[in-house]
Amino acid sequence: MIPWTELGRATVPGDETPLVLVRRDEEFVIRVGHTPLMSSRMHDSEDALAAGACERLASLENARVLVGGLGMGFTLGAALRALPASAEVVVAELVPEIVDWNRGPLADLADCPLDDPRVLVHIGDVGDLLRAASATFDAVLLDVDNGPDGLTRAANSRLYSANGLRDAARALRPGGVLAVWSVAPDEAFTTRLQAAGFNVEMVPVRAHAGKGSHHVLWFARSSGRS
Repeated sequence: MIPWTELGRATVPGDETPLVLVRRDEEFVIRVGHTPLMSSRMHDSEDALAAGACERLASLENARVLVGGLGMGFTLGAALRALPASAEVVVAELVPEIVDWNRGPLADLADCPLDDPRVLVHIGDVGDLLRAASATFDAVLLDVDNGPDGLTRAANSRLYSANGLRDAARALRPGGVLAVWSVAPDEAFTTRLQAAGFNVEMVPVRAHAGKGSHHVLWFARSSGRS
């Protein structure tokens, strides 16, 4: 069997467990310590997150989209494919090395999305951007950690809390869409979305080409109240 080769290592702010980028043949994996977080072989659900959010926008023209979590670039790449030249996409990534990996060994996986002139990169916590925003975005895509009930980093829990969802609701323009990726269902999260003023649709998706594990997407439309 072909061994895994380590390509990079990064420290997550406030967390002692490193992120590790490894490769075996044509597959790339980012691990938290020894636990796989994402793989280049399985990204259909990330693609569906971005495509589904853009499909639900009232208008794509001049759309402003925030992507929380760069990962391997698949969510960002799918959003760019769905959006017109007039759109702008802000991608927030907490770990600078992940941005470097997406400009380096991972660049071709999602067709070099960071090279797209519509993209602005924010190195920092997406939660900080949401708290500072007011009716700024037409869509917010959260692909952070393993979702609201699958956290590998405790600090991410605020994004999915009642306060975090109210931040997201305020950051969206009226009728805007909050799209959230998760490794598993979470009924309590659905309830929190509704309490934050969202109209909620939960969609199960397959991880890879209609097969493999099931993931869950929430598409939550802002009602304009928060």
